[in-house]
Amino acid sequence: MLKEFKDFAMRGNVVDMAVGIIIGAAFGAIVKSLVTDVIMPPIGLLLGGVDFTNIFITLSGGDYASLAEAQEAGAATINIGVFINQVISFIIVAFAVFLLIRAINNLKKKEEEAPAPEPDSKDCPYCLSSIPIKATRCAHCTSQLEQA
Repeated sequence: MLKEFKDFAMRGNVVDMAVGIIIGAAFGAIVKSLVTDVIMPPIGLLLGGVDFTNIFITLSGGDYASLAEAQEAGAATINIGVFINQVISFIIVAFAVFLLIRAINNLKKKEEEAPAPEPDSKDCPYCLSSIPIKATRCAHCTSQLEQA
């Protein structure tokens, strides 16, 4: 059973999938930092100095200055700002995946659109043997051929 598991785990698809998951997680961390540390602060500044991570609704009553303070006190909260950050992160990741799939599809389309090579042989209309395209007489039945 251990040998079967090793064979399964070392198959190309499983290893490729593992690499994809690891790179995807790293990409997700980069996007999260981009949204939290680069995109949202200027947006918050434009909206009057709002820190999106501290936009929340307290369900259990009480007045808290920050989300961290409310969570430390054990208050039930709806974290609107954190949700907005996650939505923006998702949009960025989805757009990046869209661009990747679009590029792959364009490469496949170019491969499909490659012109077929010119034929270098044709069939003799009399004996149906394959002969060179420029032949004027069939090598098999010696029939005179018309020039195209």
